[in-house]
Parts: sequence; C-alpha cells; structure tokens
Amino acid sequence: MIDAKDIYLFRHLSEDQLRKLQTISFIKDFRRGELLFYEGEEPKYLYILVEGAIRVYKTDFKGNEITLHYFHPINMIAEVANFEDFPYPATAEFETDGKVVAIDFDRFKNEFLKDPEVSFNVIKSLAYKIKILNDIIVQNMMMDAVSRVAKFIDEHEDLFKELKHNKIASLLNITPETFSRILKKFKDQDIIQKKGKDIYINREKLKRYI
Repeated sequence: MIDAKDIYLFRHLSEDQLRKLQTISFIKDFRRGELLFYEGEEPKYLYILVEGAIRVYKTDFKGNEITLHYFHPINMIAEVANFEDFPYPATAEFETDGKVVAIDFDRFKNEFLKDPEVSFNVIKSLAYKIKILNDIIVQNMMMDAVSRVAKFIDEHEDLFKELKHNKIASLLNITPETFSRILKKFKDQDIIQKKGKDIYINREKLKRYI
C-alpha cells in the first residue's frame, strides 16, 4: 500500500484532504513493456510514478523511436499535457515492472490546485521538465557524441550501470556502434574501470570531455 504522504506533492495535506484525494485516484500496476500512454492520446489522469522506471520516447516519420528521457520514482509523468490540455506529445513505456498513482485530473485541478503548496510543487516539477528539454536541445545541437556520453555518465551514473548500451545510445541519439567505440576509448584511458561486477568512474578525467 502506498502512503500518499510519501509523495512530495501531498506531504502537507490534512487527513481530510488525503481522504478526498483517495476518492479521485487509484493505483495501477504495470508489467515491463506495457504503455502508460501513447503519443497522441488525450490525457485524463495525472500520473505519478511511484515504482519502476519509465522511458518516454517519440516516433519519427520513419517509425524510429527517439528516447527523450528515463523517469524514476517519484515523478509526475507528462503533466504538461494535462495542464495545457493537449494530446500526449510522446509515448511512455515501462522499462521495468512498476506502479503509478492515477488521479482524475479535472477533479484534482478543481479541488487541489487552489492549495498554494500543491501548486508550488507542480511548478517545480514543470521547471524540471523544462530543464530536461533544455538539456536535450543543448545535447543535440552543441555537443558531439563523446561529450554527450561523458555528460550522461557524469549525471546519470546509476542509469549508465543499469541500462543496456543500445538504450543509452538511443537516449543520446547516437548509434550503438558509436557508443561502444566511445566506451572503449574511455576504458583505454582508465576513465571507466571494471573490477569484477563493479564499475568505477574517474570523474576528473571524464569531465575533460564535457
């Protein structure tokens, strides 16, 4: 059972408010590979990821999937579509088994957004999404492949160790072959060292490429 007070948006709510929140929300389990929503779908619920990992991606005109970001708990997912009232601009797929809290957005907007602290936390989440978009723009327009990989490892060491190489390559908009060549370069320079099952990162050397 998920305690709503574990979700940053709702930590300050009173018991009466929490009971009201329960009447407009439900918890849903997902299996790895299942979609939370697809590109073009109309948003009805505000989704909060509380367990698992989600990949958000767009599909280009050739049918290729372009990964935009990976999300881990606890995060609102694609809430911009809710607030701007437009179809989801991307698809969200579970990379692992997971769980979301789904909240009836219309009722949430009418009954909870008048609370200044809830509104402020929503603004912080939207600001985080703007940062993600800015990072994507900078990454694709101003950084070469080596710099992209170095920046990703520096900022997301946990994902680097967890995700398959082809997933990371997709996220960075480079080919798996290019990603492998860059990793070999980093290993040859002792930026990445593998000892048994453990991976060590020499951040001082890594930052030279960012």
